Amino acid sequence: MELLISLCVGTLAAGGVYLLLRPRSFEVVLGLTLLSYAINLLIFAMGRLSVDRAPILRDGVAPTLANYADPLPQALVLTAIVISFAMTAVLIVLAMRAHAQLGSDRVDAGDDEAGDR
Repeated sequence: MELLISLCVGTLAAGGVYLLLRPRSFEVVLGLTLLSYAINLLIFAMGRLSVDRAPILRDGVAPTLANYADPLPQALVLTAIVISFAMTAVLIVLAMRAHAQLGSDRVDAGDDEAGDR
């Protein structure tokens, strides 16, 4: 299971970095989204992969990590999902605004290309 999770994290991170280096702003937004998915999966996996373990205390069960899942990574991932959603929304608005002003979707389109029009 750990090998599968590490392969997923590596694949998502590699795809995210590849898309971040592309010249179009939509691909950059997708790359950042893939990187945030990779980080969320990494944080979630750091809390030990466990099956059928509750994150809250129950009566009659000893309060040790051997009997429970660690709730901290779950809370951190939930917070990171909300932050990455807001970041993606802001980046999409910025990309749309830049496309409307410059007439191009390219990230490297600067004042030189805009001044030629």
